[in-house]
Amino acid sequence: MASIFKSSIGKKLLMSISGLFLILFLTLHMCLNLTYVFDSDNVVFKGVCDFMSLGIVNIMVPVLAAGFLVHIVYAIILTIGNMKARGDQRYEVSNKAKTDSWSSRNMFVLGVIVLVGIFLHLTDFWAKMQLQNWIGGPEGDPYELMRLTFGRWWITLLYIVWFIALWFHLTHGFWSALQTVGWNNNIWMKRWKVICGAYVTIIILGFIVIAITAYCKANGCC
Repeated sequence: MASIFKSSIGKKLLMSISGLFLILFLTLHMCLNLTYVFDSDNVVFKGVCDFMSLGIVNIMVPVLAAGFLVHIVYAIILTIGNMKARGDQRYEVSNKAKTDSWSSRNMFVLGVIVLVGIFLHLTDFWAKMQLQNWIGGPEGDPYELMRLTFGRWWITLLYIVWFIALWFHLTHGFWSALQTVGWNNNIWMKRWKVICGAYVTIIILGFIVIAITAYCKANGCC
């Protein structure tokens, strides 16, 4: 079994499975945070944050961290392997195939931007809420954190740039992961590309709406 995951196919499979797991997490994360947009009484969103601080939910944090770690490590390994396989050809200018999209050619760069965005998000929220709950420190108020973070236009803009990079990364990565796990017949592959693109777009639009709403609430625009 270990030898399978040392092969190129095994590495791609691990990266794909971990990527699908992270897309599932993003879906849940967006749906829960979307309550902030419709919460006029400052009650529902606080309840969601309290739920995220429960012990049973905190158990998932190491699992999620492991998923990110596996995805990042194998992305780096595969990128380095591809660069070595191309050798001097990577310095040559060649015509790209029509199916070779911009996002597919820049998945690693997009991944780095996404990683920086994750660090920013963890610093702004997780370190001041869930982490404090773990170590017994004063847990930050979620509404105050939203106001302090998104009340500054340039932070809101950075988050939107992060979301857009995440969209590019996921629109290619989602259907590519499905292809790797075997859902790649000629009929359904085209359909999966459309479905995955629409699905990822909904998730990212949800996050952007949350960020803009937070900015507007913090600055009295709504």
